[in-house]
Amino acid sequence: MLLGVNVPNFGPGTDPAMLRSWAQTIEGMGFGLLMVSDHVAVTPDVAEQYPAPFYEPFTTLSYLAGVTSRVQLGTTVLIVPYRHPLLIARMAANLNQLSGGRLILGVGVGWARQEFEALGVPFEQRGRLTDEYLQAVRAAWDDEYDYRSGPLPIWVGGNSDAGLRRAVRLGDAWHPLRFTIPWLKEALERLEAIADKEEKPVPPLAPRICLRLTGTPVTGADRKAGEGTIDQVMDDLEHLRRLGARTVLLDPFNGDPDETLHPEHAWQALATVAANVRTDTT
Repeated sequence: MLLGVNVPNFGPGTDPAMLRSWAQTIEGMGFGLLMVSDHVAVTPDVAEQYPAPFYEPFTTLSYLAGVTSRVQLGTTVLIVPYRHPLLIARMAANLNQLSGGRLILGVGVGWARQEFEALGVPFEQRGRLTDEYLQAVRAAWDDEYDYRSGPLPIWVGGNSDAGLRRAVRLGDAWHPLRFTIPWLKEALERLEAIADKEEKPVPPLAPRICLRLTGTPVTGADRKAGEGTIDQVMDDLEHLRRLGARTVLLDPFNGDPDETLHPEHAWQALATVAANVRTDTT
């Protein structure tokens, strides 16, 4: 099972030097995937959770491709309706080719109503637009003479039934974000039922979980996967593997923008996971 890291590409501590340090630290620890998130206009609803500066994902990943050599690169998740589908197709194809075939395109419909308004995109139509745009992106990639990428892996995010249907119809993997293990088990049953109804294969599981290490066990039905002692986190990873996850993305950002000023705390948590993973595989 491949482990990756969601890198904060926003907040007061984020700048090119910090992004470079993140990428090289992650690659040096042996993680196989680095992903960043997406916003275009830092409207008040966005800034409340992801304050400026916000580094655009395609630009950021192009930069990080040049300072790494092995780690895969991706988006978690690109808000599809924010960009023309041919722009998405070209930027993704070019980045994949320039990085040596390392790109995974994680996609979603978006949630920030004020940002949609700022961009002139109808919020209520974001689901339909996402479906249409993803089909157009795949059609563009069929032009090997121009785009020269072939079909890239598309991970469809979203924890709703609409997101599950989109993953079945248009995705190469389902990319649920931050959840409890019991919720995931129930959602996987719904995913299988949707796939049966659509007469399509069940997409592989590629989740993003939080990473919040604690000194004492976290209990309660609302404990999210990746939250608790290192033993709890390792148990969660094993549980996800048994549920079919081929890749798991760890998200060490826990909601305070000032965390971006002190990445060493996140790096220590990631190093602890990396050390335990190596121990388990030796």
